[in-house]
Formats: sequence, structure tokens, C-alpha cells
Amino acid sequence: MKYIPFGKTGLRVSQVAFGTGNFGTGWGHGANAEDSATLFNAYVEAGGNFIDTADVYQFGQSEEIVGDLIKGRRENFVLATKFTNGAEPNADRLVTGNSRKSLVASVEASLRRLKTDRIDLYWVHHPDGITPMEEIVRGFDDLARAGKILYAGLSNFPAWRLSRAVTLAELTRAVPIAAAQFQHSLVYREPEVDLFPAAQALGLGIITWSPLGGGVLTGKYRKGEKGRAEGFGGRVFQPENSDQRSRIIDTVLEIATELGTSPDKVAIAWAGTHGAVPLIGPRTLSQFESNIAALSLELSVDHITRLDEVSRIATASPTRAPVAWGHTMPAGKVVA
Repeated sequence: MKYIPFGKTGLRVSQVAFGTGNFGTGWGHGANAEDSATLFNAYVEAGGNFIDTADVYQFGQSEEIVGDLIKGRRENFVLATKFTNGAEPNADRLVTGNSRKSLVASVEASLRRLKTDRIDLYWVHHPDGITPMEEIVRGFDDLARAGKILYAGLSNFPAWRLSRAVTLAELTRAVPIAAAQFQHSLVYREPEVDLFPAAQALGLGIITWSPLGGGVLTGKYRKGEKGRAEGFGGRVFQPENSDQRSRIIDTVLEIATELGTSPDKVAIAWAGTHGAVPLIGPRTLSQFESNIAALSLELSVDHITRLDEVSRIATASPTRAPVAWGHTMPAGKVVA
């Protein structure tokens, strides 16, 4: 696996990040501790060093499992986690949301579960509709000065709020907002209109989640499988509910057949051509082995053009030249 500079930070991260939402069984589905360890170690053996979790994942079990797995090798990883939702099924309103109170309570609880003294990249999981950006930026700065976090990031925030947060941090000389995380796939390209241009102009590291559209791009739901169509309450799933999405899936399957590979590799490889670090979250070892093999898949200019054209969104979408894995748009440095 290659390593790339992450935004304007000095971090060098693996081309693919590992999301641990399936570590644990607190949600009634997922991987037990033993299976999670198998997945984690397979990712490490493949050269991965970017771990992404959250307090809410499996109601805290994910962080606990990750904490056990990084013991004795903590410095080998960029460890990222998130707050907003809390780690309990019915967490109190004072320890959820994005207030400074919730921020402080959440980071201390995550540090205990992760069994570490600081978090490398701390995300706000999503806006709460209440907390102003000034409070979030100041809270991040307090945590950085206290040595609790090294970098701050915003997940699932609109481009205008992302830009405002970066500007506030610059003007107040607070710890910079270093990264943005948002959904992006062949069936969800809307971020290319605003979030990608904003994040790239601001010099942020970018992580994109759900490159498989919740699994729909694998074509498995056409075979009657359920997966995320029902798991997570149907959230983080993009259904095949339009003619265009059917054409997109058809094209992914066609290209996979042409290349003698599986559709998940095609979808993940395409996501890796946008200057972002795609986030994978497999539940089984076979899923991981298939997902990670996307790194060795070379999509031709024709393949990328076909995928771009069939998935083009109705609103104005910027044109782009296809780029290789690990590159930023339009060009970038890959660190071996």
C-alpha cells in the first residue's frame, strides 16, 4: 500500500482508511472481538495505518476493541474517532450534540475506551443544529492545548460550515481544522459540486465514506441479499431507486466482467481517483480481501469516463481528468 500526504498536515496515511463500525455486536449485528482482530490485522498486514471509529459505533464496543488491538503498537496508526451521538443507546442530552460540555465528556470517555492518552484526529460526527461553529472551534483548541487531540476534523458538514470553521480557526489562531469527511460514491456524487472543491481549496485532508453506496454497487441486492438495506435501520444505504442508478450498477458490473474482477473493486478504485482517502468497513475477512484488492486494480481512462458519464449528477458537475490512486486533483505526490 502507498502512503500519501494528508491535506496540509505532516501525516502520511495509507491510501485506504479502515472504518470500524462493524467492530462489536452492540447494535445486534457486526463482528465479535476475535473476528474484528482478524480484520484489523489483515488491514495492518496490507500496510494500512489509518483507523477510523466513533463513540457511537456498537455503543462504545468499537472503540474498546480498537483500544485492545492497538496496544503495544499505538504509534503505528493514525487513530481517528468521533463524537456527537454518545456511546449509550439513550445517552443524555448533555453528553450528546456538539457543545463544549459534550465535547469534553466525550473525549475523556473515548480516551478511556481506546486506552490511549490522546486522539490523533478527532471528528465532530455531524452538525447538531444548535452548537455554533465558534464553540466547536474553541472546544477543539482547548483539547489540542491540553494534549488530548492532535488534529481536528468535521464529518458530514455542509461546505459553507466547513469553510466558516476553517476561517474561524485561522482568525483566532486556534488549532486548524485539518480534515473533512463525507459520503461519496458513484451513486452519491453531490459532494463534487461543493464539498470537494471547498476542502481541496482549503487544503484539508479528505476521507470519503460508503464508496459502495451501502453495498448497492456490488449488485448483491439484486440477488436478494439484505445487508445494509435493512441493517443500520436502512441508514447509510443508497437504494437502486432510479433508472440512472440501475444504469450505474449495470456499468460497474460490465466493467468488472471486462476486467475479470468483482464490482466492489471497480467502485472503490473509482472512488480513489478523486483525491480522497476512501473508507472501507468490511464485516468479514472475505469482504476485506476483496475491498483491499481494489488498490491493485487499474481502471483505464475509458473505464473512468464511462463511470463518470453514467453517474453524472443533474446539477452542474465539474469535469475532471482521471487521476491515479493516491493523487490529489489535478496532481499530487505519492509517498512510497
